[in-house]
Amino acid sequence: MGRVMALDPGSVRIGVAVSDPLGMTAQPHSSLDARDPGLMRRIARLVSDLDVELVVVGLPVSLDGTEGAAAAAARGFAARVGETVAVDIELHDERFSSVIAEKAMLEADTRRSRRRSARDRVAAAVFLQSYLDGHR
Repeated sequence: MGRVMALDPGSVRIGVAVSDPLGMTAQPHSSLDARDPGLMRRIARLVSDLDVELVVVGLPVSLDGTEGAAAAAARGFAARVGETVAVDIELHDERFSSVIAEKAMLEADTRRSRRRSARDRVAAAVFLQSYLDGHR
């Protein structure tokens, strides 16, 4: 497996994380403005610049495993990304990724203002690592 990029879509921001070139470890990368009209172009540029072979989109599934409106929006987002980039797109359960990210940043004594800006990309790294661990 080569480099993998994770996208954690939200209504305001999209968290981005990438794996190392061997697809073993995940690192937070950036946050994108979900309302940016050039969003798909920015994602395509990241895929190209980072030599990404696979994009994993976070799928917000409820605790009981059902999918709601947020999951439908994530599926729609994944479809738009798939129409834009020439790499495979997969969906991955991102349950608890934001909670785990917040807890990790609290334990690291990260300031509130910094946590707010980093939460999305750290959550993307959390579920990307989960994806990578499950696909070795």
